[in-house]
Amino acid sequence: MTNRDLLYRRHRFPAEIIAHAVWLYFRFPLSLRMVEDLLAARGIIVSHQTVRLWAEKFGRHFANDIRRRSSGRLGDKWHLDEAVVSIGGKKHWLWRAVDQDGFVLEVLVQSHRNAKAARRLMRRLLKGQGQAPRVMITDKLRSYDAAKRQIMPGVAHRSHKGLNNRAENSHQPIRRRERIMKRFKSTRHLQRFVSIHDPIANLFHIPRHDIASSHHRELRAAARDLWATIARL
Repeated sequence: MTNRDLLYRRHRFPAEIIAHAVWLYFRFPLSLRMVEDLLAARGIIVSHQTVRLWAEKFGRHFANDIRRRSSGRLGDKWHLDEAVVSIGGKKHWLWRAVDQDGFVLEVLVQSHRNAKAARRLMRRLLKGQGQAPRVMITDKLRSYDAAKRQIMPGVAHRSHKGLNNRAENSHQPIRRRERIMKRFKSTRHLQRFVSIHDPIANLFHIPRHDIASSHHRELRAAARDLWATIARL
C-alpha cells in the first residue's frame, strides 16, 4: 500500500477532489457552504459537513508537512503583534509573529495581553524556529520588552507602531474569515483554524518585491507543485 493509499484510505472520493476542497477552503476566504457550491458546479456532490471533516483531518496533515519543510528557513527579523478577538462575548487575543517577508512564524490564541502571554509566544517561536532573531519589532506594548528581557535578552528590539505594519496587516485574512464564519465559536476553534490556515497561506504567499510577472508565475507554479507533493497527488 502506498503512502497515498494510507493517507486517503476509507474515503470514497478521490485524493484529487479531497485535496482540491481543502485547498479552496484554506487558500481563499470561503465558507464551507461556498466550497460545497463550487464543487457542485463541477459535478461533485459533497456536503459542507464532509468538507469540514476533510479540512480538519487533511488540512492539519498538510499544514504539519509544510511547517516541517519550512523549519529554520524563514526570516531573521520578527514582527510581533496582537489583535483582539471576541469569542462568546469575551475578549481574547490573537498573538502573531511574521518575518520580514510576511511569512507567518507563529500564531497563538490567549486570554490575556500581558508579559506572561508575550513570553509564551516567544518561547514557542524559539522552539519552532530553532534560533533567536536578528531583531524583533513590536508596537509600544510594554509586555514585549519585559518578556524579551527574560527570553531573548541579547536580541535588538525596535518598539514603534509605524514599523509594525507588516504584523498588523497579517491579521487581515483571519479578520475576513471571522466575518464569513460569523465569528469563531471557541478559542480551540480559532487556534485549530489558524494553525492550519497560516502554514498553507505561507506556501502560497509570494512576496512581491518588484519581481517580474514571469518570475511570479514561476513561483506560483512551484507552490502548486509542492502542494501536489504534500497532498500526494
